[in-house]
Parts: sequence; structure tokens; C-alpha cells
Amino acid sequence: MIGRLRGIVAEAAEEDALIDVGGVGYVVRCGARTLSRLPAIGDEAVLHVETQWSEALGIRLYGFLSRDERRAFTVLQGIQGVGPKAALGVLDVLSPPELAAAVHRGDKTAVARANGVGPKLALRIVTELKDKALVDGPTAHAFAAEVAAHHVPPPPSASGEAVSALMGLGVAEPAARRVVEQAHLRLGEDAEVGALVKAALQELGR
Repeated sequence: MIGRLRGIVAEAAEEDALIDVGGVGYVVRCGARTLSRLPAIGDEAVLHVETQWSEALGIRLYGFLSRDERRAFTVLQGIQGVGPKAALGVLDVLSPPELAAAVHRGDKTAVARANGVGPKLALRIVTELKDKALVDGPTAHAFAAEVAAHHVPPPPSASGEAVSALMGLGVAEPAARRVVEQAHLRLGEDAEVGALVKAALQELGR
């Protein structure tokens, strides 16, 4: 199995590149993102390769500029309905960190931008990747920590809790928000939940 190629970029087409390694040319299928970032023809390139074999197609090499891209490619294909073409399409629109962030947010719309990925498949990808690492090593832990830091829910505000309390008493949400806002204006920014609820009820009674 070929896992890495280092050689000269001999040719580049719409879906693949020809890499000359010691006089032997390897045809490597690549996504549009990878092809656009390859060195110029005649320059040296290093590609991380995923080797696949099937009876219909024989041996195919898929090339990436980073180990994380190759890892994400293989993880994506573990999902039912995601073949090599769809996996490359996803990685054309989302880098592995961007894909991990979209999965964390449950953002199927971002994934559905990929060619060959419809809404149902995008939802399956987002759902099934929840517990899978798309980047390897310390990078994965650092990225997970960064995502978590940016997605810590803010503590509930006194106004929000007051609105929830009024809704629990049967007050419609629009009315609850209106009277709590009025109570907040009367009592000031530091008003506590209990005081806001009491003042809001007084507003409702007027």
C-alpha cells in the first residue's frame, strides 16, 4: 500500500495529478482544493496518499497535502452513502478543522454545499461524525478545546429567567417579554429575578 509520494508534478488535470517519482509516474486523484494548492508543474510535491482497490476500478491513489485531510477522507467513507467522490467534495468546501466545527454545530447546510451531497446525506454525515476525530494527535485535542471554548453557553440572564417563570405561569411569551422589559426599565440593570417577576406581574395587572 502506498501511503506517501514525494516527486515532481509532471501533469495536473481537473481530477488528478501525475507525480513523477524516480521516473515512475503515479496518477493520483485529488480534490479541487488539493489540485489548486499543488506546486507548479516541474516542482516537487509531497502527497499523503490513501490507496484503495476495487474489482471494478482496480487500484486508485487519492492524494492530500496533509495527514488530517487523508484521515478525514477515510473517516467520511465510513459513513453509509459516502464514497470517494462525495468525501473529496466535502473536503473541497470544508477543511478538516472546518468540518469538525460544522459537525460540532450540527451545521448540515455547510456540509450540503459539497458536490454530490444532498440534505439527507449531509445530516447523516453531521450526525455520525459527532464522536469521531477528524484531526490526529495533539492538534485534535487543541482544536476540540478551542471549539468548546467558543461554544460555552452564556449564563441565563435575570430577564430570561423571569420570562421563563412567567411563561410557566401561563403568560404568552410575547407578553412575558414585554412586561419583563418594562419591569427591567423600572428596576434597573441589577434587578434580581424575583423582583422582576413581581414587577412584571404588576404590569400585567394594570
